[in-house]
Amino acid sequence: MTDAELRQMCHTVLPGHRQPAPAETFAAMAAWCAANDVAHDTYGEGPLIQSFERKMADLLGFEAGTFCITGTMTQVTALRLACMERGSPLAALHPTAHIFKHERGNHQLLGHFQALQIGDSNRPWTLDDLQALPDHIGAVSLELPAREIGGQCPSWTELQAIKDYCRARGIHLHMDGARLWETAAAYGKPLHEICAGFDTVYVSLYKGIGGLGGAVLLGGAAFVAKAQEWFKRQGGNVIHRTPYVVAAAMQFDARLAAMPQYFKRTEALFETLRSHPLLTPNPSRPHANLLHLHMPVSRERALAIRNAFAEQHGVWLFNRVSHAQLPGHSATEWYVGDNLLAISDQRLHDILTLWSAELAAPDQ
Repeated sequence: MTDAELRQMCHTVLPGHRQPAPAETFAAMAAWCAANDVAHDTYGEGPLIQSFERKMADLLGFEAGTFCITGTMTQVTALRLACMERGSPLAALHPTAHIFKHERGNHQLLGHFQALQIGDSNRPWTLDDLQALPDHIGAVSLELPAREIGGQCPSWTELQAIKDYCRARGIHLHMDGARLWETAAAYGKPLHEICAGFDTVYVSLYKGIGGLGGAVLLGGAAFVAKAQEWFKRQGGNVIHRTPYVVAAAMQFDARLAAMPQYFKRTEALFETLRSHPLLTPNPSRPHANLLHLHMPVSRERALAIRNAFAEQHGVWLFNRVSHAQLPGHSATEWYVGDNLLAISDQRLHDILTLWSAELAAPDQ
C-alpha cells in the first residue's frame, strides 16, 4: 500500500489542511467563477488576474506584482535580474535555501547567478554573517520563515538591521516568502511592515493558501516588468492562468484570516509537547505555525511506527521524515493547519502518548 493510500484510509490526519478531492476542488472553483462572473485571462491579461496581482501588491506594500507559474522560476529570475542590476553575479543564500536543496542546480546550470552560502545551516543568517562576506554582493535572499530549520525567523530587531544594511550598501534584498503569510501572527506585525525594506518578495499561492500552484513576484514596477519578459523567455508564458488564480483567490481572505488561529494552536501545541519529551520540537518556541519534530529513532523505524499507527488507530502522524544529524534519530515537519485546529487538546494528548510509547519501545 502506498503512503497516499494509507493516509487516505485514516480518519484523523495531524499535519496540514484537509485535502479535498479534485472533483470537490473543481466544483468549488466552478461555483466561485459563476458567482464572480470570471472570464479567462489571455497570457496574463484579464480583470481577475490583474486585480489579484494588484491586491497582492497593495497588501504587501509594493508598486507591482505579477503571477508566475512556479516559485522556482520566480526566485531564480528575481535574483538573476537583481545581480544584473547591481553589477555583481554573486547572490548570497542560506545553506538550506530551496534553490540549493530542491532545484537541482538550476541557478548554476542555467547561468542565472553565482551563489554563496551565508550563515549556519541550523539557524537564520544574521547581519554579522552578511558583513563577514568580503565580496561585492549583488543580492541576498532571506527566507521568512525558513522551512528547513523548523520555520525559524530572525528577531524583529535583527530583521530591521539587515534591511538597513542592505539599503545602505546597495545590496538587493529578496525575500523567499513562500510561507510569508505565516509570519504576520508570529511577528505581530502587518504584512506590509514585514515586507518594507525588501526590494522583491516572492509568495506562493498554494503553500498555506491551498491553491493549485503558482506564485506572485512583488517589487518595483520596472523590475516586475523586466521579470515578466524573462518569464516569457523561460517558457512561463502560460496562455490561461485563470485556474491557478481562481484556486487561490476564492479562499485567500479566509486563509489569511485563519493564520492567527493556526499560530495560537501552535503555541498550545508546544505546551502539550512539554509532556512528551521524546518528541522534541525545533525551534524551542514557535516562530510560525510550522515546526520540526525530532524523534530518537531511525528514519526507517519512524516510518514503520507511522504506518502501523495508521493501520491500527486510523491516525496519520506525519508525511515525510528525514535522517537527523544524530545517528539513530529522525525528524519530520508539521504544518499546523485546519487538521490540528479541529483536534481537541485531550485527543491530541492521547495520540502523542501512544506515539511516545512506540518511540520508547525497543526496536524489534
